[in-house]
Amino acid sequence: MNYLFSFIYLFCLVFTVNSQFIDSSSMDTLYLSKKKKISINGYLDSYFTYDFNQPKSRSIPYFVSAANHNHFSINLSYLDLKYTNTRFRARFIPGFGSYMKANYTNEKGFMKNIVEASVGICLSKKRNIWLEYGILSSPFTNETAISKDHFMYTRSLAPEYLPYYLTGIKASIPLTSKWNLYTYILNGWQQISDQNNTKSFATQLEYRPNVLNVLNWNTYVGDERSHLSPTFRMRYFSDFYWIYSPKKKWNIITCIYGGWQKFSNQKHAFWWQANVSGKWNFSKKQNLAGRIEYFYDPQNCMITNLLKNEKISIFSAGICYNVNIQKHILFRVDARQFYTQKPMFTYQFSSHTNNTFVLTGNITVWF
Repeated sequence: MNYLFSFIYLFCLVFTVNSQFIDSSSMDTLYLSKKKKISINGYLDSYFTYDFNQPKSRSIPYFVSAANHNHFSINLSYLDLKYTNTRFRARFIPGFGSYMKANYTNEKGFMKNIVEASVGICLSKKRNIWLEYGILSSPFTNETAISKDHFMYTRSLAPEYLPYYLTGIKASIPLTSKWNLYTYILNGWQQISDQNNTKSFATQLEYRPNVLNVLNWNTYVGDERSHLSPTFRMRYFSDFYWIYSPKKKWNIITCIYGGWQKFSNQKHAFWWQANVSGKWNFSKKQNLAGRIEYFYDPQNCMITNLLKNEKISIFSAGICYNVNIQKHILFRVDARQFYTQKPMFTYQFSSHTNNTFVLTGNITVWF
């Protein structure tokens, strides 16, 4: 009940600053007509996941999203509250579900249940330059917590080990009709509360040469020392993704990134990943998507091997059948096979294995 009062208080505080919201059914920006300044939208992502290794913990190893094994769960549910006018905009999104529990474990109090909370001011109406402050969605990779916006229901390993949210200041600067620049000053790598009193920096450069292509390049640099990671020092990271839609029936996305982490003992770690996804729309309401990916983390910087302290090398292939039951109801069946060089997965209660098969069913509803 205290959480509910906190959410109502925060929304009222944002609402009284000024008044105008944007309609959106997810984290993306889908603008309403100018007359509709306030919007309240909802989202419910439910799932059932079965790991054929039957892990004793009833949790899919190395995952944040849709990670509960063998029971019906809510991955993410939220209300999206927006207000906007030509000079001001605000957004508040309280969220609940297994995704929130797994991804916000280091946050305190009601902060564990805030997907996004931000206010923005238009610095130049003519050039559409905006400055925003608060808890913001992350620009890294093409995948977010909002499953309905992606080819497959389950996320690749790529976003699971990057920030899903950021806290700080964001500047949005359209450079030309095809180029957009976003710059960030942040508390750190997915941190609402600053862990070390130093600030981090990130950039996002987006290029849309035509209606068929979107190219995006992101960077991050910051000191990552904290009470949880006292030996961490500077982190440097960059990712690139390309969205290609050659025909109405086909869509392709590819993403590659790499990171470099320094430590207090002068050592450093490097990790990288690459994936490619495709989607075939064989009818107006049905499509089939697939993905292959590879994640390499030899010093266990981002992924800690739960069984042995050995280098992480994971290959995954998956396929997903998607059905738009109605305009705002999506049903999906997602299957993925994982392989590793060394045993990383628990098989039932005791033995270890280097592979696992995961099957997930999902229904997502939004308004």
